Amino acid sequence: MRTLCASTLIGEFFVIGFAGLVAMKDPDLSMGTVWTVSGIAMLLCVLLCGVITRPGGVQLGWALQIALIASGLVVPMMFFMGAVFAALWWASVHFGRQVDEAKARFAAMAESQAEAGGNTA
Repeated sequence: MRTLCASTLIGEFFVIGFAGLVAMKDPDLSMGTVWTVSGIAMLLCVLLCGVITRPGGVQLGWALQIALIASGLVVPMMFFMGAVFAALWWASVHFGRQVDEAKARFAAMAESQAEAGGNTA
């Protein structure tokens, strides 16, 4: 799960950076505000890559997805991009867990076969 989720988060890192560039063109927003908010969100993406398997990591990722969709209030295209990344986040978590479960089953099966093979000798 970690690899899939981290890949999604790194993609979001770049999308947030590009959205910050677009948001800078809004005359109602100061450059400092845009880059403070964008920078915090980008930093959160990178930090979340390291803690995704810890308790609350997936929920924090969902909070980031909601914030990404909400950023569409400033940059309208982010409604779409946020929805796309929310779908990718769901897929990363869902299929990542399935992959982790399959790896655990194969490891247990290999261990039991090794023990069975070792007992016959």
